[in-house]
Amino acid sequence: MRTQEHIPVRLQDYRPYPFSMSHVSLVFDLHPTRTIVTSRLIIDRKPHEWAKGEALSLDGVGLELLSVEINGQPVSAQDYQLDENGLTLKIVPDSFKLETKVAINPAANTALSGLYMSAGRFCTQCEAEGFRHITFWPDRPDVMSRFHVRVEAAESAFPTLLSNGNRVAIGRYDDGKHWAAWDDPHPKPSYLFALVAGCFDTLEDQFVTRSGKTVELCIYVDKGAASRAIYAMDALKRSMKWDEDVFGREYDLDVFNIVAVSDFNFGAMENKGLNIFNSALLLADETTATDADYEAIEAVVAHEYFHNWSGNRVTCRDWFQLSLKEGFTVFRDQEFSADQRSRAVKRIKDVKALRARQFPEDAGPLAHPVRPKSYVKIDNFYTATIYEKGAEIIRVLQTLVGRDAFLEGANFYFAENDGTAATIEDWLHAMRSATGNQLHGIERWYDQAGTPCLEAMSDYDAANQKLTVHFKQSTPDTPGQSSKSWVPLPISMAFFGPDGEPLKLHLADTDVAADDWLIPMASTSLDLHFDGVVDRPVVSYMRGFSAPVRLITNHNVADLALLASCDTDPFVRWESTQSIARNTLLSAAKSLQAGQEPQVPEDLARVFQGALAEATRDPAFAALLLRLPEVSELMQLQPLCDPSNLLSARAFVRSLLAEQLDAELSACFAIYDPAQAFSASAQAAGQRALMAACLDLLCASGTNRAAMRAENTFFSARNMTDMMSALDGLSQFGGPRYHTALAAFKERFSDNALVMDKWFRVQAMALCEDPLATFKRLRADPGFTLLNPNRVRALGGTFASGNPTAFHQADGAGYQAIADLIADVDGTNGALAARLGTVFESCSRVNEPRQSLAKQTLQALLDRNSLSANTREILSKIYNGLIS
Repeated sequence: MRTQEHIPVRLQDYRPYPFSMSHVSLVFDLHPTRTIVTSRLIIDRKPHEWAKGEALSLDGVGLELLSVEINGQPVSAQDYQLDENGLTLKIVPDSFKLETKVAINPAANTALSGLYMSAGRFCTQCEAEGFRHITFWPDRPDVMSRFHVRVEAAESAFPTLLSNGNRVAIGRYDDGKHWAAWDDPHPKPSYLFALVAGCFDTLEDQFVTRSGKTVELCIYVDKGAASRAIYAMDALKRSMKWDEDVFGREYDLDVFNIVAVSDFNFGAMENKGLNIFNSALLLADETTATDADYEAIEAVVAHEYFHNWSGNRVTCRDWFQLSLKEGFTVFRDQEFSADQRSRAVKRIKDVKALRARQFPEDAGPLAHPVRPKSYVKIDNFYTATIYEKGAEIIRVLQTLVGRDAFLEGANFYFAENDGTAATIEDWLHAMRSATGNQLHGIERWYDQAGTPCLEAMSDYDAANQKLTVHFKQSTPDTPGQSSKSWVPLPISMAFFGPDGEPLKLHLADTDVAADDWLIPMASTSLDLHFDGVVDRPVVSYMRGFSAPVRLITNHNVADLALLASCDTDPFVRWESTQSIARNTLLSAAKSLQAGQEPQVPEDLARVFQGALAEATRDPAFAALLLRLPEVSELMQLQPLCDPSNLLSARAFVRSLLAEQLDAELSACFAIYDPAQAFSASAQAAGQRALMAACLDLLCASGTNRAAMRAENTFFSARNMTDMMSALDGLSQFGGPRYHTALAAFKERFSDNALVMDKWFRVQAMALCEDPLATFKRLRADPGFTLLNPNRVRALGGTFASGNPTAFHQADGAGYQAIADLIADVDGTNGALAARLGTVFESCSRVNEPRQSLAKQTLQALLDRNSLSANTREILSKIYNGLIS
């Protein structure tokens, strides 16, 4: 295997930058293939001993240097050093003005980092290290400056010129060009810089802050798409009010602009005053977007807006502190969405996402702490661990100190660090100072990789009417880390009697008695003793998922069934239902592997019947209860597995449930009225989710009647949610009905790229016919392109992550198909290829023959001389984590 050395960046090597740059003036003379960028910096050496005599080093990649001046005087070539990584001036005054002029080619920038063209428009993406592709600059988050930007371009082609902050002037030239000047009064790091130029339609509105200031709001979209931004605008205004009401944060500029672009490596970017969004997370109407799209738009609009304080006004000192802004802001957007919708349903969905994305990451070769110690390419650390696990740590902290104290701590943090680049220590200091809680051991959540395992065992002594609950926690070894210490765990629990009624228990040797408990665990083990317990209780653990752990209990099936039907905590009800389903599926897989017919306990059908009974009260919750665990989740629970065996077990159980519950499912499905007027409300979305869950399970029967139901639903659907639910159902059958629906879908939506991503996605996930042949056919489809990240993710990402049995095909052909795609994408966009490469992480959970094939495939990729540093870092870690 070919190896290539890339020098890692280490947290322990952090040093402050020796210069400050109070102001920067940028002038962009925009041209698609030759943009000229003039940068004028006011630079002062910091008054510290360690800064004396330091050279001025500026990052810069792919820049054609045209000139360098200090205080208006040209700098000769022998007085500076220019290489592929940047510009160094070895001898500079203590205070001076530096001007550089460079040329760049945005049209050739297929990596979509820095300044690039998307659909004929100029656009930027500077996080994490994209600004160095625009001009020479210390491209690190702790260098913060006031930016004044002047943008010049041909007015006919680029009538809209945008940058950060407030627009302060506009003008025209005689040659058909025009210009706009933007000033951002708040100092910011270079990763928050943004520029957009092009032709757009707009949706405009206003928001009046609690102090009475009117903020002009504008969303820039493709021509003809303004009506599809209405929901996003509404979400923005609700976000602004929520942040005022809950966190006391008010917006601080005169304008707030959002731009939708087609080609974007991420979901969205929080650039100060000018958020740039992937169109998929901004545009929606009932005929083109599903309810999941609406939920995602609401969450991401809120997330990027909330960054105005948790990320912009207070940014991170270095990229090792990335979760300081991202984990905190994910927590904030989760809380916002919970307040807008069903808090219980939102919590369950967040836990499902955490377990689907982050738990496997924590348990595999890509495991890393929330605050990593080193990296080769920071782009590779925009992970579920940084975001979702980081958010769970914030939630743990809130649970430990209480919500009111937490909000006091957050406000203390904002006040103490406003306008600075902070660290996780700064965040924890604010919490400790404001709450008086020392939060012993909380740093370990940030510094230890791996998901803690919590064993919770109850022991009932009937003779003495005593209950003892034993807790023991441990965190498994991960690459580069072993012998983990305990982490603080808030354990939320309750007790239920044999009749399902809540019990109020008395803690032995104390005066404390309660029916709802929150126990802070600050040790490796903990025993709780309760006396006066007349009947054996069933313990409800980790209510609301009070900490991100893998929970092991000694609950039997009857205990789980009781919790599934009677627990007053929605999360535990759902979790108990899922536990019965997981146990059933794993047992069925074991039986099938032994050549035996699986035995399915009656409890599973009963808890599903209980779920259907929830339909009228909370349809969204009932829909979650009706969904069986996916194969990818089962793979986490059965080491060195055969995914095809797990798929067969799941298909067997689904078919049996469909048969046993046919009458109840049909009755519930019939209640839904597809002709009713569309509403994006949580209640209406819940009804559609319940219909989809019923239809999905009915289709598992494989009957012609179920196929006809799905077909009728597809062709009568009046919204995209119902249409996709029906198309998913038809994909279980394949054949003429399915292909007729696919053809009708393509004919109707062929001119809408975002909707066509769904067309690619549903086929990439389909189990009917030959999934690998389908994947290859779609790769050759004229609508597939390597240059659009959404399209690559829709096909490659969905096939590898959403169709695990096809990806983990026994002959290794699925691995090779994705490897070929990674190699092709890597030639144009290394960051996208690296993200796609993470799908091979799941190979660490399959059996040895498959791991060997995966390792051979990865070796061939790693032997490529042209492989980007991004992709090489990811694939090398996975390669080293597979069985030798």
